[in-house]
Amino acid sequence: MVDHSDRSRSGSARSLSGKGPRSVAGQVFILQAVVIVLLVAGAVVALVLQSFHDAETEAERRSVAAAETFAHSPGIVQAIQSPDPSKVLQPLTEVARKLAGVDFIVVTDAHGTRYTHPRPELIGKQFVGTIKPALAGHVHVENVQGPLGHEVQAIVPVNAPDKTVVGLVAAGLKVENISNAVDKQLMFIFVSGAAALGLATGGAALVAKRLRRQTHGLDPAQMTRMYEHHDAVLHAVREGVLIVGHDGRLLLANDEAERLLDLPPDAQGRPVKELKSLDPATAELLVSGRVATDEMYLAGDRMLVVNQRRTARNGSPLGTVATLRDSTQLLALTGKVETTNERLRLLYDAGVGIGTTLDVTRTAEELAETAVPRFADFVTVDLAAPVLHGEEPTGTAVGLRRTAVSGIRDDHPLYPCGALITFLPSTPQARGFATGRSVVVRDLSSAPEWRAQDPERTGNVVDYGIHSLLTTPLQARGVVLGLANFWRSREAGAFDEEDRSLAEELVARAAVSIDNARRYTREHALAVMLQRSLLPRALPEQNALDVAHRYLPAQSGVSGDWFDVIPLSGNRVALVVGDVVGHGLHAAATMGRLRTAVHNFSTLDLPPDELLGHLDDLVDRIDKEEGSADVGAGIVGATCLYAIYDPVARHCTMARAGHHLPALVHPDGSVEFPELPAGPPLGLGGMPFKTAELDLAVGAQLVLYTDGLIEDRTRDIDVGMELLRQALAHPGRSPEQHCRAVLDALLPTQAKDDVALLIARTRALSADQIAEWDVPLDPAAVARIRAAVAEKLDDWGLAELAFTTELILSELITNAIRHASAPVRVRLLRDRNLICEVSDGSSTSPHLRYAATTDEGGRGLFLVSQIAAHWGTRYTHEGKVIWAQQPLPRSARGANGTNGTNPSPASSS
Repeated sequence: MVDHSDRSRSGSARSLSGKGPRSVAGQVFILQAVVIVLLVAGAVVALVLQSFHDAETEAERRSVAAAETFAHSPGIVQAIQSPDPSKVLQPLTEVARKLAGVDFIVVTDAHGTRYTHPRPELIGKQFVGTIKPALAGHVHVENVQGPLGHEVQAIVPVNAPDKTVVGLVAAGLKVENISNAVDKQLMFIFVSGAAALGLATGGAALVAKRLRRQTHGLDPAQMTRMYEHHDAVLHAVREGVLIVGHDGRLLLANDEAERLLDLPPDAQGRPVKELKSLDPATAELLVSGRVATDEMYLAGDRMLVVNQRRTARNGSPLGTVATLRDSTQLLALTGKVETTNERLRLLYDAGVGIGTTLDVTRTAEELAETAVPRFADFVTVDLAAPVLHGEEPTGTAVGLRRTAVSGIRDDHPLYPCGALITFLPSTPQARGFATGRSVVVRDLSSAPEWRAQDPERTGNVVDYGIHSLLTTPLQARGVVLGLANFWRSREAGAFDEEDRSLAEELVARAAVSIDNARRYTREHALAVMLQRSLLPRALPEQNALDVAHRYLPAQSGVSGDWFDVIPLSGNRVALVVGDVVGHGLHAAATMGRLRTAVHNFSTLDLPPDELLGHLDDLVDRIDKEEGSADVGAGIVGATCLYAIYDPVARHCTMARAGHHLPALVHPDGSVEFPELPAGPPLGLGGMPFKTAELDLAVGAQLVLYTDGLIEDRTRDIDVGMELLRQALAHPGRSPEQHCRAVLDALLPTQAKDDVALLIARTRALSADQIAEWDVPLDPAAVARIRAAVAEKLDDWGLAELAFTTELILSELITNAIRHASAPVRVRLLRDRNLICEVSDGSSTSPHLRYAATTDEGGRGLFLVSQIAAHWGTRYTHEGKVIWAQQPLPRSARGANGTNGTNPSPASSS
């Protein structure tokens, strides 16, 4: 026994010596090499940093010298104060820049506006840098990100004889030029460092070689201590170690191996197969010499994990070494670990799969689908009815709506989805809802409180095989939204306390998602209600156009698209389509403000370009107000197209602010997109808007729309325009039919962005509805015009209006003759109303005032305002038009109100 052990230790010693442990000389050499490397690296880094510092210092010195030299040069003050400083200073600065070796010399005024720059296109723009110290009379050096890139610049004041600062001179270099100068020095630094490293390492190697020769490796005392430590580890380690020779004899077994295998005291040195305490399978493995990894073997009542490897020296087999580890307790925990891992995976999947949408019902369905069959065989989710509509729950288990049902089978007897359930106070569901805590019913067949809810149905549930219930309240932010009921059938065990914890964690995550969806539902409903209230509910009655329209909200919610039809004076009609970029309440509220503004501006009878100009100023003002008030982002962008159609002249005037071109459908079915001058979106300012004028045939259709109709991520905008053209290229369709065809062709599914579509078919007033007279600048002509008007009204069957019309025209014509200039014309239009217009060549508008009792004049317009339903002034290229509108008598409305045609009702979606 002892001899075998000694031989084993001797063999081990030779084996270890043969491995050649690292000598002291080797360790000293490595330490010296590391120290040398660190010293050389530190020196190189210090030199590099010093080079950069010197280069930056030299750049700052050169910049200050160049700037001060130029700032103090003779005539610089006179040049700055000259009428054209750039013309005088630009050539001088370029010559000085090249002579001084700097990248730029810039001269500015005292406000920082450039007079010179190496890039002439930057002259006149604001200087990039800090000028305040220089304005105070100091020289300021700084690093900035300027027009030429990252720059080092010096700013020097230019002082007048009275010591006031009249300008600034800045000179500097680009940092990249400084870096290039340093880069030229790096090669020398790195080569020097490498040479020093080589020399020092060679010297260290010579020292290590001499030390190795002197020490001859480790001494016997050190080897003895090493083996003593080795034996101590073998006896102290909590893992069994066996060494078996190539002849199948046990050479070494540590204390833990003897305990685990119950080896006799004389086991070492004996053949392994003679050890009776070893299991035959374990003994066979130890003598086989094969490699084993984490194989399980019995040793009495223990389960051991065995790993075995071969030992070899110079290619000759010396046997095997095996390690043994007691895994009896580990196996007992394996089942629990697997269960825990499965539950963690379930919670992870719930975090990913629940709450993918902001829909309350879908979120409840995701909860049920996630838990089946991994946690329960059947899952039902009951929500308070107000939650489904985005409202706060009532707080009681009364009137819960079954929102989701999922199970391993579909023929279950549970309440179906959609059922309205009121749980009795004694039921587990009612107790859980009231307390906010989960309730476990391990055996439903012996739960009278649960069976009292519906004896027949609960009996069917038990007969079906469902035997256990876990009901958990859906609670978020302190409010119970509903219940999640987990059911198990005969194939699964009853719920326990660990299941309760898992269910509460699972339901807590789902409850937050359901509450988020509930809040979104409420806010979305309010936003939609707000937007609907801001859009036109019905289009005004008019005879100039036959109009149809559509508005489709986006999937993401409300937005800022709008449209409008606004009657104007002279039987004209304005068509408006606009789009505020973005979604949400802010976009909808902004849309309402812009729509109201368009209505207000249109009452002034402004032409399209002027109206868009006022609207642009308004958007700019709104942006500034919201930015200064810190109420969130302003209007990111808004577009608008405004068109005015005159049915008398069959003439259309329009202008656009960043909006898409309208489509024009001719009566023969051909479609074109008229070229309108492109104005900038609203709020940018700085550019005037231009109008385009079109003559439209009767029956032509004008199509106005927002970008959501033609733009899509899956296609180019030109494709959308072509699809629109094809959808409109059908003669004989009404605007309503065209609306349906366009939406079917371009929006086959739910729109990703909101869409506003407005289609108007033109009409015209016939010649017998219009009467015109030229009026000479003679007061005597007023009587002749009154007589002609009375005769025309009699022809139209409007004799009832003759007196009031004559009075209106008398006042308006008299004012034109007295206060205006030629030509003066009178026009009557008979449509839904009788419109009297007096035009003249003056742009001066009369004002309504209240005359005093002693005043001889000033009552004319007051009488007109009292007699007419509406009156006003609009300006034209030739002057102005003063108009007054009177409703037709009831007897004349049927025959004359619509000119024999009834406009098609505007339709919306």
